Amino acid sequence: MYQRYQDAMTLVQIYEKPDIMLTMTCNPNWNEIKYQLLPGQSSQDRPDLITGIFKSKFEEFKKDIVDRGVLGKVRSYSYVIEYQKRGLPHVHMLVIFENNDKLCTPDHFDSIVRAEIPSQTEEPNLHKAVFHHMIHGPCGSINPNCPCMINGKCKKNFPKPFVEYTSRGNDSYPLYRRREGGQVSITNNDNVFIDNGWVVPYNPWLVLKYDCHINVEVCGGIKCVKYIYKYIHKGPDRVALELQNGQNSDEIQQYVDGRCICAPEALWRIFSFEFSRMYPSIIRLQLHTPNQHFVYFNPQQHVSDLLADDDNSKTMLTEFFKINCDPDLTGKYLYREFPQYYTRIKSGKKWIRRRSNNKVVGRVYVVSPTEGERFYLRILLNHVRGPTSFEDLMTVNGVTYSTFKESAQMRGLPQQDDYVKQCLEEAHSVKMSYSFRRLFVSILVFCQPTTVRELWDEFHHCMCEDYGREISSNNLIINKLLLEI
Repeated sequence: MYQRYQDAMTLVQIYEKPDIMLTMTCNPNWNEIKYQLLPGQSSQDRPDLITGIFKSKFEEFKKDIVDRGVLGKVRSYSYVIEYQKRGLPHVHMLVIFENNDKLCTPDHFDSIVRAEIPSQTEEPNLHKAVFHHMIHGPCGSINPNCPCMINGKCKKNFPKPFVEYTSRGNDSYPLYRRREGGQVSITNNDNVFIDNGWVVPYNPWLVLKYDCHINVEVCGGIKCVKYIYKYIHKGPDRVALELQNGQNSDEIQQYVDGRCICAPEALWRIFSFEFSRMYPSIIRLQLHTPNQHFVYFNPQQHVSDLLADDDNSKTMLTEFFKINCDPDLTGKYLYREFPQYYTRIKSGKKWIRRRSNNKVVGRVYVVSPTEGERFYLRILLNHVRGPTSFEDLMTVNGVTYSTFKESAQMRGLPQQDDYVKQCLEEAHSVKMSYSFRRLFVSILVFCQPTTVRELWDEFHHCMCEDYGREISSNNLIINKLLLEI
């Protein structure tokens, strides 16, 4: 799951942060489901209908968002399918727009997202759809037993405050326009009313077309982006079960991973539908020093047979070197650019020219500065075009050096701590504050940068994002951060 999260954050580095997050939930009362039920059946009795119809609805939804660009021209997207406790499927989808369609101002936010109850006289159909699908709870004093209530407070912070105009939030979601008024009764005797503070943000066109809950959120700052990417790639919920059989129980057998799979999810797996997808796809590129790559083998095989098999010496990196031996490709591609033009054939362990026009992004595995030569090998591969071998990377102006570090230094790559800044800039996109602090300390210890104060001034705010939620004073945050480091 962490690799998928890093893949997603790679797209953030290339295409900037996501613009919107969409959450679409299955409606068990869709007409397509009700028309196929037998007498006496409910939608819960037909998980095959729920699965198949939600799949078809989502494919149409994806065409509207990605192909037809109803919200804007899409440059990249990522989604994951999840299931609620009661078995209904829902999808979380992140979308990155083209530069011309970026959501930059509150006026742009209002053109896509609304958070108010529409007028029953002017928009009767939308009013009905929003009332049925886009009202939270209600919870609080109206319904203290609502599942969202924790210690007497809604964990989603409903009802939201009234505001006259949409504005940017504090490095989080925007504050959508919610004007006073728009009260609607939720009981037959008109004793309980809800207002715009209970409305979940939505897009009118999508809610009307699909007749289900579709939450649309504009992504604010980097904290929001990191949370969302980790949220959609967190994987299924798990629970540890302790099994005991009498007095003489085996401790090793006591703990097992347990997972509850509902019927619609089981059918989704049986039908081999995709649970997640990311576009452009990310190709993770192997990184290893000479003769230090992984080899998978059968324990029954003899060592001499393993060494005699040429396929065991082939890796992504060595085959990249081999392709670069072609005179027409000399000095043409960086390692991370290579997957855009060549595709990897796993069976033959080789690269072949890419025929499709699908976008692909190459990502070289992240390496800590504490790994020494492997770290400097990554620096060389990110700057040297078309290398033909490890020796070629270690050769500068006709002189072959004994280490990758010396080669990088002679090429001027680590000068003035530029490589350290690049490492920290990349890490800020993919790491949370705690991991970023550990990396900063590792760089101070093992890389011995010369401009420590400049690095601190530039990146200290990246290391204290989590402290900002606990401490209001900036001086206290910095003091606590320095103590930890």
